[in-house]
Amino acid sequence: MNSHPSTITAFSALGQLFRDYTANKSSPNLLIEKLDSTLISASNQNKWFTKENLDFCLRSWGNTLTENNIARWLSNYRLQQTTQRLGLVLAGNIPLVGLHDLLCGLACGYHIEVKYSSKDAVLLPFVVDFLCEKQPEWQGKTHFTDGKLAQFDRVIATGSSNTARYFQYYFKDVPHIVRQTRNGVAVLDGKEGEEDLKALCIDIMQYFGLGCRSVSHLMVPEGYDFEDLFLALYEHREVIHHNAYANNYDYNKAVYLMQEEELLENGFIMLKKDNALNSPIACVHYSTYSDVAAAEKSIEVQQEHIQCVVSNCLKNMLPFGQTQHPKLTDYADHVDTMKFLLKK
Repeated sequence: MNSHPSTITAFSALGQLFRDYTANKSSPNLLIEKLDSTLISASNQNKWFTKENLDFCLRSWGNTLTENNIARWLSNYRLQQTTQRLGLVLAGNIPLVGLHDLLCGLACGYHIEVKYSSKDAVLLPFVVDFLCEKQPEWQGKTHFTDGKLAQFDRVIATGSSNTARYFQYYFKDVPHIVRQTRNGVAVLDGKEGEEDLKALCIDIMQYFGLGCRSVSHLMVPEGYDFEDLFLALYEHREVIHHNAYANNYDYNKAVYLMQEEELLENGFIMLKKDNALNSPIACVHYSTYSDVAAAEKSIEVQQEHIQCVVSNCLKNMLPFGQTQHPKLTDYADHVDTMKFLLKK
């Protein structure tokens, strides 16, 4: 297996930059100041990119992009240079949502054309400029556009379930990965402790619930008492002061009340009994199960719509609080991006 130390060095330098920034060093250098300016621009572009969410994103990526993690990840693949061109169509729901695809493309030697989201147009260009300084061989290999992709041999396109149908048709003649709406699910058995529930609330509330790994659906036993969960959620009550979130809360609540839907709510988030995995902003759906085996079966049946599952009562699931801390080997939609890019 090829180790590609220069790739490891460049990626780990990015992780170190993110760690330095989130550590709030007292004497920022010019690079830190440039990153700070970029984050301000990103926040101005996208109302959902609050300082808290941007800091969380950088902290999570900083903890992931360590030399050991990167080396262990890349050791699973035989990397080689290629003249092929990779097209990336990116979403803009959470900060740096396309970073993993970009890193995979660079590691595999591709020329990359990125169609960025207008909602996240400045963060990745900053990252590319930084990485190219650390690895000069990547200079000029990544281009950004706000229009249609022009040249590509392979494509990774991320969007909603509606745009996925368009992507499947448009890119049908080239190898492609098309990602659509997926969600995080939590399976509870009522035995969760206070710390479990606090961690679960982070899985629900981080990024305002906009991420594909955000928990938007709870599976609970019949007769489940939500009181302790609401107590844990109360820690996030300040979210209602975010104007866009508050507007969504008010709108969705009004719609549900007009439809005479039965709701559990506390003034900033609603719980609605609904089998759908995807829920609107400021609302979490829940369903009930008769026994754990039934919950497992439901997860299995809906696997293609689920990005991740957190639970203490099911085996081999993520611990509470970990949905927004994916490892480098946690590929979106459970499709190994590196294998796709390295396939002849």
